[in-house]
Amino acid sequence: MTKLIRNKSLQMSAAFVAGYVMTTKPAHANNFSSIAQNVVTSIASLPALLSALCYMFGILLGVLGILKIKDHVENPGQTPIKDGAIRLLAGGALLALPIIFEAMLSTAGTSGAGASVASVSSIDWQ
Repeated sequence: MTKLIRNKSLQMSAAFVAGYVMTTKPAHANNFSSIAQNVVTSIASLPALLSALCYMFGILLGVLGILKIKDHVENPGQTPIKDGAIRLLAGGALLALPIIFEAMLSTAGTSGAGASVASVSSIDWQ
């Protein structure tokens, strides 16, 4: 009885795999333009990821800077204040980086430098 069940399950598995293989797209259907389009689509969310990482590490460095300054207040001889100040400055810089990047994009535009130069050179200077 177990031999019959095992045989039927193997046949059903083989039928399922054969049906699945026949219905999927072949791997050779991809060309360079579709691969490039997939890469561009995947990279589109990269600025949001970098902004989130900057905010997260900025907050982390800010908290660590405050803790180092607290350590300096408790024991000034062992922990210099520059350790806390450096962490606070680095945390503030990381927190400000996405805002600066957004301001830079809105000022320069996303079309590239060529479009800006073309629009300046087309101005009639009379």
